[in-house]
Amino acid sequence: MSTTTETVSGLGTVRTNEWVAGAASGFVGSVLFGLMMQYVMPAPMLETVIPAMYGIDGPALAVGWALHQFHGVILGLVYVALVQFEPLRSPARTLGGSVALGVGYGVLTTLGLAVLVMPLWLSVVGFPAAPPFPNVAIPGTLVSLLGHIVYAVPVAVAYALVVEN
Repeated sequence: MSTTTETVSGLGTVRTNEWVAGAASGFVGSVLFGLMMQYVMPAPMLETVIPAMYGIDGPALAVGWALHQFHGVILGLVYVALVQFEPLRSPARTLGGSVALGVGYGVLTTLGLAVLVMPLWLSVVGFPAAPPFPNVAIPGTLVSLLGHIVYAVPVAVAYALVVEN
């Protein structure tokens, strides 16, 4: 007979301040990544490609920024949801662990979204300059990876700073 008690956690245990931290830091991280997209990445990512995902003909820089910020908030909330489960729960609550998870989340979002989802999505909506599937263009994908990490680390650190241990 075992006397071990298993702790189950889930989304029902997430406090409001944790969701707010995910959303707010997702917004801030998206500003940082968006600046990279606007000034470092090959044009016309923000003004044409992001709006095209929603069927909007560009250039439409303000629309691209708004959609990019929306994506950032949603992905910040997704991060909060993901770190509720083991083995992510404990490291997400420490500064060092959160930085490592932020880097990992940046890699995951690059692979999942920039490499796989974005080229398919742009092809489906008929964007003529859709990248090939999978999108592994060098140096573009490496710059995207750096941008996703610049986005994700503040999200992870903000969560660690507000979560109650």
